[in-house]
Amino acid sequence: MTPVPWVLHVDMDQFIAAVEVLRHPELAGRPLIVGGTGAPGERAVVSTASYEARAYGIGSGMPMKIALRRAPDDAVFLPVDHAAYEQVSAQVMAALRTLPDVVVEIIGWDECFLGATTNDPESLARAAQQAVLDATALQCTVGIGDNKVRAKIATGFGKPRGVFRLTDANWFDVMGERETRELWGIGARVQSRLADHGIRSVRELADADEAELVAEFGPTMGVWYHGLGFGRGPAVVDDTPWVARSHSRETTFPQNLSTRDEIDGALRELAQAAFEDCAAEGRPVVRVHLKVRYAPFETRTLGHKLPAPVSSASEFVAAALALSAGLDGEREVRLLGVRAEMAMPEGGVPVDRTPVRGRI
Repeated sequence: MTPVPWVLHVDMDQFIAAVEVLRHPELAGRPLIVGGTGAPGERAVVSTASYEARAYGIGSGMPMKIALRRAPDDAVFLPVDHAAYEQVSAQVMAALRTLPDVVVEIIGWDECFLGATTNDPESLARAAQQAVLDATALQCTVGIGDNKVRAKIATGFGKPRGVFRLTDANWFDVMGERETRELWGIGARVQSRLADHGIRSVRELADADEAELVAEFGPTMGVWYHGLGFGRGPAVVDDTPWVARSHSRETTFPQNLSTRDEIDGALRELAQAAFEDCAAEGRPVVRVHLKVRYAPFETRTLGHKLPAPVSSASEFVAAALALSAGLDGEREVRLLGVRAEMAMPEGGVPVDRTPVRGRI
């Protein structure tokens, strides 16, 4: 049989929690919540929750205060340790690169795509799991697909520690009656807009009138969402080293900011720090973006292209402050963020994995 190309999606199981258990073996089996500084009542969000914590309805992105209310008495709260996770992530990716004739495309700390030509993708998946386990003592799940979309979705069916294959051959058998929200790239808002058109299942999305979707979402995303109904997506795994598109700094404040002076002071610090991250790469900044979360929990973003590339901190800070004129001065602020988008170097391949630093 002639080997055929496959895409595998490797996703570490409860990665951050698993790393913490490696560092603190006494926490194995206990509900573990990682987020912010680890203080249960702080204004931050959960970065990850162990499977034991998820049993209590605690999940990533949940405010820590809600996690505290749901957590059992024996739950453990820990702070985020970016450096530790980056180090273990590098070990995972290095282990996967030892697999013969495999292309590795990193898409996050805890996940990547593998590209390979083989007639036994399941054996390759198990080899990937073993390589990661041997190198780090951590477990992972592998989704197998004939493109990235199907491989990514397949991982969910294999969790935890399993292998699952999802291709054109079994797409509708597996996904046809599931909600559109279960498709990679469709969130709650898009799901709601699709439902307004009577589209609730994956099969209904595939059967929808593409022109109707284009009218709702535009010529690019309308076609893309329609294709998702069939499980269509890119199939090329690219190991070109990624180049950061931008750097961000953000902070959730212990107390709401209520005056213009407080907001401007915080923005100056965040903009200065974001710019310094870019300057360390020797690349000018070409766009500025602000993120604001008003009390109690409404998030807005602003951004625009700068008139000319900026290479000085004072110019970038001034641009961020000018953009802040669009903020609602009557509302208290609980979170601020500044993102500096850089000019791309020649030959650079940007990836939408903006480094975000700060207290979360």
